[in-house]
Amino acid sequence: MSKRFIIIVLDGFGIGAMADAKAVRPGDEKANTLRSLLHDHPELKLPTLEKLGLMNAYGAESAQMKFNHQANFGKSELMHFGADTFMGHQEIMGTLPRQPEVHPFQQKVDLVAQHLKDHGHQVKIIHRQNLRYVVCDEFVTIADNLEADLGMCYNVTAPLDFISFESEVEIAERVREVVTVGRVIVFGGTGNTMQDLYQAEEMKQGRYIGIASAKSKSYEQGYQCRHLGYGVNKAVQVPTILTKAQIPCMLIGKVADIVANDLGTSISCVPTEECLRLTYEALQKMDTGFICTNVQETDLAGHSQDSAEYVRILKQADAGLARILPLLTEEDILIVQADHGNDPNIGSSRHTRECVPLLIYRKGLSGVRIGTRRTMSDNGATCCDFFGVSAPENGTSYLQYLQ
Repeated sequence: MSKRFIIIVLDGFGIGAMADAKAVRPGDEKANTLRSLLHDHPELKLPTLEKLGLMNAYGAESAQMKFNHQANFGKSELMHFGADTFMGHQEIMGTLPRQPEVHPFQQKVDLVAQHLKDHGHQVKIIHRQNLRYVVCDEFVTIADNLEADLGMCYNVTAPLDFISFESEVEIAERVREVVTVGRVIVFGGTGNTMQDLYQAEEMKQGRYIGIASAKSKSYEQGYQCRHLGYGVNKAVQVPTILTKAQIPCMLIGKVADIVANDLGTSISCVPTEECLRLTYEALQKMDTGFICTNVQETDLAGHSQDSAEYVRILKQADAGLARILPLLTEEDILIVQADHGNDPNIGSSRHTRECVPLLIYRKGLSGVRIGTRRTMSDNGATCCDFFGVSAPENGTSYLQYLQ
């Protein structure tokens, strides 16, 4: 019997601050992405999301969008620390979030250098004023990430004409073994040199030193990237569990870049219409399997603090969902959710710690309420339960409400 489980993530589409926001992310207690969009665009109409129960999950109606008493819905809190796309998707896939530390790479230079030496790598420590960073095997720099909140991530950067991306990833994995910040981001491109990387050095606050990503010329051609999260074990996540059980797994959009799917199919893309078109085409061909699609452009609009652009992208997503629903049968389950908030009116361009909607569609299913879930991992747990495979590391299935 064919059966499919689909999760579509509208990145950054929160529906109200979490109760702990004031304590853990001051300022976010005022965040409500959907409320801001409705304030700026009271005429907003998203007929498919309205049908799926968006206003039910939000808890209020607008001038143009109302409750649907036939909808199946709930909402979810975030279990990961902060409001992060990478960790949000790891959580969805069943990872139990661990609290990372925040500190400059200066605190880890000697530890990282020794660990790499112990595993047979050539290591050089670069000194700039009172700061240091590591160059491994001549072409791989290891230093602070200067683009995220300082101290949250380290970057591993290389010119890929001189060392393979696979070798760079192996070095980054050694770094990941001994550091406790939230993310080690490994990336590189072709057409640039070590001189370009050295010329992209920047220092901030007298405590951080790194290779400025945009100035490194890594993005200009041949760009490859992988994110290694703290405490993330792909073996206990949905894609690995499913593909080991020979259940097809496809990741589309940004999720393809940040979630491990070694035995499945991953398609990286950004345009919303393309992401949903690829999802539509995949469903036409797939009899049984799992699809997760990330709509990234909503998040990008939030970062730009552009509610008009956010609304334009939501309308594209709504139209794409409208095409997908008729492809689904009584055996399929569709979840539409977010991974955090990104309130365009909060006064900053960063993510916001908000609850997210959980909108559920199964042909013939009506009026189901799954309440407020403590973690987005409940979606991954429900997916594994749906396919009858082992549960992921984290989360509680709510499949019993959907049958």
